[in-house]
Amino acid sequence: MALKAEQVGVNKAALPLHRLVPLGILAGVFIGFGALFATVVSADATMSPGIAKLLGGVVFSVGLILVVVSGAELFTGNTLIVMAFASRRVSARRLLRNWVVVYFANFVGAVALAAMVAWSGRLDAGGGAVGTRALAIAEGKGAVHFGEALVSGVLANVLVCLAVWMTMSAHTLVDKVVVIVPPVAAFVAAGFEHSVANMYFFPVALFHGTTAAQAHVTWSTFLLHNLLPVTIGNLIGGAVMVGLVYWFVYLRDRPPAA
Repeated sequence: MALKAEQVGVNKAALPLHRLVPLGILAGVFIGFGALFATVVSADATMSPGIAKLLGGVVFSVGLILVVVSGAELFTGNTLIVMAFASRRVSARRLLRNWVVVYFANFVGAVALAAMVAWSGRLDAGGGAVGTRALAIAEGKGAVHFGEALVSGVLANVLVCLAVWMTMSAHTLVDKVVVIVPPVAAFVAAGFEHSVANMYFFPVALFHGTTAAQAHVTWSTFLLHNLLPVTIGNLIGGAVMVGLVYWFVYLRDRPPAA
């Protein structure tokens, strides 16, 4: 699994821009679809909060399933490229190139989907319940303090990258789906913060139209007080707490590739 993850990192870092950019945009769209699905499922105000969070987490996993199975470049999952970097098979320049390009491509895809969802009128479904839920999700995330958002981002991407890590052992499509769902459902149900998901959650609320009740749903709050700390946390969780830990355990003592 470690060797496969390392080779995947080498391959991802070598992707040309004409492939990396559209695949990054697709990943933003895919994660946005998962976020939309979770919003719809949890929009019923009469549902038990625990059940709503569980169901929202399970259906959110469709986003990562689409990324892994259909093929797309997701920033949070690509933090595992650090394994190839640690083995000296990928340069720092190529590592950062992948992260930066994919991050902004994810942003474009997620925001574009948020705009299309808002313009489609589907947020008015259920007597406006879906839109109300979208606003509540964004407000809850915007109210999280910087330090809490950072730590929450660490925990979220530990679970996301563990899901990606386990797909390295999968041999069939069913295997991949089965190992992805539990960790993703866990991070969503726990309320942890995922940078690419938030690239959908905040814009869709902003495009829908906020009121005085959503004081924390602004572009500045989103970019500076949520997305920034969550991104830092996602990097730490994926690159350090999963990628470098597994590299240290399984690949550190192997002679570097010629």
